[in-house]
Amino acid sequence: MTLVSYAFYLLKIYSKVFIYCKVIILKALISCLCINIKKKREKPMYKPLKNSKAKQTGMTFIEVLIALVIMVTGILGAVAMQATAKKGSFDALQRSLASALTQDMLERMRSSAARVAPGSIRAAIPGVLNNYVGTYGAAALTVPNPACDAIGTVCTPAELVSYDLYQWTQSLRGANVTLGAQSAGGLLNARGCITETNRVVTVTISWEGRESTQDGGAANANFDTNAACGTANDKRRQIYIQAIIY
Repeated sequence: MTLVSYAFYLLKIYSKVFIYCKVIILKALISCLCINIKKKREKPMYKPLKNSKAKQTGMTFIEVLIALVIMVTGILGAVAMQATAKKGSFDALQRSLASALTQDMLERMRSSAARVAPGSIRAAIPGVLNNYVGTYGAAALTVPNPACDAIGTVCTPAELVSYDLYQWTQSLRGANVTLGAQSAGGLLNARGCITETNRVVTVTISWEGRESTQDGGAANANFDTNAACGTANDKRRQIYIQAIIY
């Protein structure tokens, strides 16, 4: 769910709550008004005493207002709790997607290395892995030709690399879900960064979270990060994974 659709979702909930509360308050006011009109039309058969409870008017209306305040507070609390849960589930979904995309690229690189490593040409593996190096997600890549997932199509290692990077970039940009002519799925402002040194492959994915916390890509003594991947700000989230491919 994108930020725009999530905002419309919350707006719809709040609108329904306020409309429901207005209807209840209007019904209560009409009911109290009818009771007061009925009381005015009825003439008492006797003169009430000075300290009689018959002179205590308006108690029903006050009780209705108190009940409405309690009920509206509970409804708004439930809506706020639902909104918080929705934000938490959205952030968890984004991190799960980033982790899956990171593992997907590592498996693609292992597959490409396995295709060119029958014994004597294992020395060619670093060259194949190095073809994946780069930063992706800012713009869509050109559709490769041929499509290596077509039945009966045989691709060279270079063509397979191009097709892997094209599919991975499309997933980063959320091209599988569109709204009008724009991508609406995937990660928000995602960037995928791939580096390789002596068969040690590092895949980093940065994206923009919903809330401002701290920069997930900033240098940290407790875990590895890639400050060059993505835009530095307090909403940046990051997944950083290293693997050795032989």
